[in-house]
Amino acid sequence: MNARILVVDDDLTIGEVVGEYLRDAGLETRHAADGPSALSMAREWPPDLVVLDLMLPGLDGLEVCRRLRAAHGSQALPVIMLTALGQEADRVVGLEAGADDYVTKPFSPRELALRVQAVLRRAAAAQAPLPEPFRAGRFEVDVAGRRIRRDGHALALTIREFDLLAFFLSHPGRAFTRAQLLEQVWGWSYGDLSTVTVCVRRIREKAEDDPAAPAHLQTVWGVGYRWEAEPR
Repeated sequence: MNARILVVDDDLTIGEVVGEYLRDAGLETRHAADGPSALSMAREWPPDLVVLDLMLPGLDGLEVCRRLRAAHGSQALPVIMLTALGQEADRVVGLEAGADDYVTKPFSPRELALRVQAVLRRAAAAQAPLPEPFRAGRFEVDVAGRRIRRDGHALALTIREFDLLAFFLSHPGRAFTRAQLLEQVWGWSYGDLSTVTVCVRRIREKAEDDPAAPAHLQTVWGVGYRWEAEPR
């Protein structure tokens, strides 16, 4: 059965064009023009992924995202957020709300279709058997429970922050470029590299004793980032 994609945008033209590209990619689509309609449609026609505009009448995209995720319980529903704003603060808010990806308007419908397919592949891969909990220095990682503890205290991490920190903890001492992190953690072959920068900063604020002088998540100038398990 083809994956179901719910497109939520009050711009009917965007809904039609995006729907065409997604159907050409072999996906089944439906369109909702406001927040309440999106929630109602998701109950009647459970989607496999939601393309969700941030600015919506009735309920904004952030509230719709929260309610959709609450309705799905432990089974995370992939969400790609659309925003016309493009400021870093808006990207952070979208990622903190649980969005798996975001796309800034104006955007290429073909690129969005590729993003949708990448997120679906990543969601399918997440159903594979999970690794056993492991310890990395001060940190304990429970991938199945989606928990990371530092010195016994759980860190309050978003989905993206958890994925990136767990990746670093399982690859200590190795430097990665932002493009490599997008590919290996996000599953994107291309995208906005500032997404990684924002996520790294947020992880430092939560996982480091001094975010301004990180001991673990270090910048490798001219390359990217490296996790030091046992900083000197």
